[in-house]
Amino acid sequence: MSWMYLLLAGVLEVVWASSMKLSHGFTRPIPSLVTLVTMTGSFWLLAIAMRAIPLGTAYTVWTGIGSIGAFIVGVTFLAEPFNVMRILAAGLIVSGLVLMKLSSS
Repeated sequence: MSWMYLLLAGVLEVVWASSMKLSHGFTRPIPSLVTLVTMTGSFWLLAIAMRAIPLGTAYTVWTGIGSIGAFIVGVTFLAEPFNVMRILAAGLIVSGLVLMKLSSS
């Protein structure tokens, strides 16, 4: 169950990071509220997951999900650059996540 909490915490991290971008420095109320609510939920779920998952693994997976998710949201919805170097970097992050998960089994 801890891994499910961690996965959900990572998804919420993507939501809060994306809504933070849309808040334009917390000048737009709705995206700002979404940021604060999902950030709180993400941290809470991360803390619960850390009861059973080692710190290094949990934090690495959480930030990795956030990084890859933010990358996907950026290129899909925000017209951010999509090129070979960025794809390679995302692949390396995913590889690191897989290795971290395998090392803590």
